[in-house]
Amino acid sequence: MAGYALCPSILAVSSSASFLGPVGTLLALATGTALCSGAANAINQLREIPYDAQMARTRNRLLPSRAITPLQAASFAGVSTVGGVATLAMLNPLTAFLGLSNIFLYAFVYTPMKRRHIANTWVGAIVGALPPLMGWAACTGTLDLATDAPAWCLAALLFAWQFPHFNSLSHNLSSEYARGGYRMMSVTDPALNRRTSLRYALALLPICSVALPLSGAVAALPYALLSLPPNLVLVQAAWGFWRKGTEKSARWCFWVSLIHLPAVMILAMATKKSLWDGVAEWIASLPGEEVEEKVEGTVRSRADESQKGAEE
Repeated sequence: MAGYALCPSILAVSSSASFLGPVGTLLALATGTALCSGAANAINQLREIPYDAQMARTRNRLLPSRAITPLQAASFAGVSTVGGVATLAMLNPLTAFLGLSNIFLYAFVYTPMKRRHIANTWVGAIVGALPPLMGWAACTGTLDLATDAPAWCLAALLFAWQFPHFNSLSHNLSSEYARGGYRMMSVTDPALNRRTSLRYALALLPICSVALPLSGAVAALPYALLSLPPNLVLVQAAWGFWRKGTEKSARWCFWVSLIHLPAVMILAMATKKSLWDGVAEWIASLPGEEVEEKVEGTVRSRADESQKGAEE
């Protein structure tokens, strides 16, 4: 929802979803995104039933454990796909297209590629980078204008974040992935897996401290400085994972990534430029005499309190 939250209200005025109102747009976006995500996951698990059954982490899923039938899962996937895309289409065609693209990329590109080539991780990162574009597009209906730059910065942030997050997770699951026949970086080239994690952790620094502030979505200097600590902590964790390559260092990198993403997103929303511009405009709109009276009243009351304290 970060793309929706960071979009300035002035850009959403001309959106085709304006008839729903802000709350209606948010609810339709959340519902449509959740349905598309559910559809993609259902199709993924349908295609991987025999492989999930071989892994301790996944053998208790509904399909390998036979808690539901493939027909039931396929029915759920079909209804969720139609419902999710239709709900997003209420907002605008672009958001619906992105939702459908996410289902296709995850279920029909990423899923089969996991057993063929390590490039699957980059495809999976694209899947994870699309939601903020969907949130922004739900407000504006566009992604090709200069004013849409913040959406692409958020997408870049999500894309880069997934490598220290997933690569550290897959490191400790490499034996299970190998047993299931998955060609993950942690299986085929553990050193590359660790290096890639560090590279993208470093890439988050310019994305958060340069690109996003310059996009105009956030107050530039405050966000550039406030986002540094969580980014540096993630870099430190990814550095330790790269140098040591132990289960402990991988686990630490993974847990840091879980804290890092909400931290930088919350900071972005807290430093939203249009929010603080509105506060500044409100202060500037106060009558000059009223402001002066408030200041004089504060000074006078403090002086009286000081005098009373001296007399006592």
